[in-house]
Amino acid sequence: MPNEYQPLLTDEIQHNNHQATDNPELYQVHHSRKIDFMTSFKNVSKSSSLNILLIFIPFGILSAMLNMSDTSIFLCNFIGIVPLAKLLGYATEEISLRTSETLGGLLNATFGNAVELIIGIMALRSGLIDVVKASMVGSLLSNLLLVLGMCFFFGGLKYKFQTYNATSSNTSASLLVMTIFMIVLPVAFNDEDTEKNDVMNREVKFSRYTSLIMLAIYGLYLLFQLKTHARYFRSNNNPIFAHSNSVEYESLSQQRRTEEEAAREEEAEEDPEEATMSLPFAIVLLTVVTLVISVCAEYLVDSIEGISQNWNLSPSFVGLILLPIVGNAAEHVTAITVALKNKMDLAIGVALGSSMQVALMVIPLLVIVGWIMGVELTLVFSLFETVIIFISVLIVNQLINDGKSNWLEGVMLLSAYCIIAIAYWLL
Repeated sequence: MPNEYQPLLTDEIQHNNHQATDNPELYQVHHSRKIDFMTSFKNVSKSSSLNILLIFIPFGILSAMLNMSDTSIFLCNFIGIVPLAKLLGYATEEISLRTSETLGGLLNATFGNAVELIIGIMALRSGLIDVVKASMVGSLLSNLLLVLGMCFFFGGLKYKFQTYNATSSNTSASLLVMTIFMIVLPVAFNDEDTEKNDVMNREVKFSRYTSLIMLAIYGLYLLFQLKTHARYFRSNNNPIFAHSNSVEYESLSQQRRTEEEAAREEEAEEDPEEATMSLPFAIVLLTVVTLVISVCAEYLVDSIEGISQNWNLSPSFVGLILLPIVGNAAEHVTAITVALKNKMDLAIGVALGSSMQVALMVIPLLVIVGWIMGVELTLVFSLFETVIIFISVLIVNQLINDGKSNWLEGVMLLSAYCIIAIAYWLL
């Protein structure tokens, strides 16, 4: 670490030790308070008004077991996944209080994308290759435009500007450019004057070998983020590591903060968040909720064909718009919640990190799972899908470069998502 930050580190450590010595009871409450099982369960039960929607879970499962209409199966399981997603985000945020916002965002994105991976595997098993491809693109766009746009918009309504770690976000955005390379390159196969079977065989081999490389890149990214360069991914909410960024931000904004904004920030500093459940309970909750979501997701996928016919929607629209909303419900709820708390590093880690995970982990894994199942799933998308992915990544890269966000940038991302949804509906 540069020498100029060493006094700042020393002062911060001494300040924390001084606080712990002056008020050991407060220190114990925030850092080592023991929470039993019943207290954790009560806190989870009262955590959100959405918990009342959990009643739809048994209805969704029973409607599928009793072979009721596809509309009933789809709607019950669709609504039931929403409170489960909220609980998933709640448990992840509890874990992030004990670790870091970087690791918390990574955990939430991983568990959230586990839902999408399960939905994709179920669709592959049913032979719905077009739905799987549409859900791949939809998951990527939903996280990049919808989730990130909602974070910027709602967070920007409460705070004039919100800052985040530009190094972390730019690294994820740069890796997303690899997705463009992965998706655009196979389009060249269709331009050659060769037989259709030969082209298909080449596309399948290219997709499978490329998926192995992308998974290796994702593993190296985790090593880079959590081990070798972990200190560059520290949250801007940490006063030690955000010092240099805050100086630059103050010099750019030059506007005097109102007394209300100053009081709000001071209150947030004086009242740090406390854990409301034990760590083992949070881990068990994550596991159980993910398993229940898997069951609901299986019934959800089985009802897609019936929904397409009943609602006069194409399977591609269902895969691109409806399924990603369900699959990204966990990231969506969590990202907006933490953005309203001005935890933008966690919000960016959930939204942008989830997009990067979809590109480098979920899509390659689905291709490999299809390889194992004997399904020829490829990375070759239509020209329209390739164009919207390219433009979406370009827009996001442009907006996050400065390390600051506001509500207008959120409107831009949401507008782009709505335009794409309208185009797919018309197609």
